Amino acid sequence: MISTNQFRNGTAIRVDGKRFTILFFQHVKPGKGGAFVRTRLRNIDSGAVIEKTFRAGEKLENVRTESRQMTYLYRDGDLFYFMDSDTYEQVPVPVDVVGEAAGYIAEGGTVSVLSADGEVVSVEPPAHVDLEVTETDPGLKGDTAQGGNKPATLETGVVVQVPLFVNVGDRVRVDTRSNEYLTRV
Repeated sequence: MISTNQFRNGTAIRVDGKRFTILFFQHVKPGKGGAFVRTRLRNIDSGAVIEKTFRAGEKLENVRTESRQMTYLYRDGDLFYFMDSDTYEQVPVPVDVVGEAAGYIAEGGTVSVLSADGEVVSVEPPAHVDLEVTETDPGLKGDTAQGGNKPATLETGVVVQVPLFVNVGDRVRVDTRSNEYLTRV
């Protein structure tokens, strides 16, 4: 059990039978009446964000979470297989849990895997990944970095807008949070 006095950003709690992480909390002591805690919570399973208020000192169930660095091995149907670098244990993760992160995970790449109550709930790729361009329109002579953008399909299947001088076979660095081209590698 965890008290509202022990809230920290990133702490995982169970509210009404659902698992949430605390994104933001604020202790409020009004001049009249009892103190309370205003929170913004993200549902671990669905990703939905809600706002909820708790009475000061209220006890809630704590959810045990663990984040581990793992290496992506391969995909087999609807399962992605990851390996713990320390124990060499292989963990299958369903494609719906991996979600949009699948477009930024290349074989041998390292990701952060979040588990809640022993169950994998999310996969986070690193902030920047280097991927190879597999398909794009050819650039024209005289194209420069300021000359515009064109779509390029990367080795994982994700499409990113790149400068006109990028060609098939080039490796590019992509920001996984905004899906933006950063530089050629």
